[in-house]
Amino acid sequence: MTTSPDLRITERSKVKRLPMRAAYDRATVDAILDSGLLCHVGYVIDGAPYVTATCYWRHGDLVYWHGSAASRMLRTVTGGVPVCVTVSHLDGIVFARSGFHHSVNYRGVTLFGEAQKIENPAEKLAALKHFTDRLTPGRWEELRKTTDQELKGTTVCALAIDEGSAKVRTGGPVDDEPDYDLDVWAGVVPVSTVMGAPIADARLRPGIHEPDYLRRIAIGRNDLPKGTG
Repeated sequence: MTTSPDLRITERSKVKRLPMRAAYDRATVDAILDSGLLCHVGYVIDGAPYVTATCYWRHGDLVYWHGSAASRMLRTVTGGVPVCVTVSHLDGIVFARSGFHHSVNYRGVTLFGEAQKIENPAEKLAALKHFTDRLTPGRWEELRKTTDQELKGTTVCALAIDEGSAKVRTGGPVDDEPDYDLDVWAGVVPVSTVMGAPIADARLRPGIHEPDYLRRIAIGRNDLPKGTG
């Protein structure tokens, strides 16, 4: 599956504050999206703004998320309203020599558009398989088959990776020149998300061993399997 080269830059997606930290190329955007699991979806209902946190995944030129068919958020965002999807990663706390110049290192992506509901059952099932395989490649084949009722009760929607921007800060503090002579510690405290050792379910039948793919993601990992396409 091919991907588009760059995000479309519009008046609402162009980074105006500290534009030197902005990026619009798909390599940067995809890397940020593929490093996360949780996004925030912004939308408006009856003139009131809402933001909902939900799990997401990328496949090719689309970002997907899913949930109950009864979800008000999913009913709204698949009804032709504009949505904003954001993904953010905190990479470090930046300690400067003044309170004013303290900062954080981060990576973030903001996408705009209209979400499309995946109606075709085969496409919906394939999208859910991509989600499961992204977390733990190989697990989908081990699971009980999804029933027609379960599939019917699940809404899957997708947003094109088309209009938006990425923004990234790296490096140490940027202080006022005279402050570099102060006797104040400055630097960066890294922040990362680490997957711990799996905890077996209390009702797991005897003799069922931890799958190899869980060992692979639990040992020293601080990121997720990459998206596809």
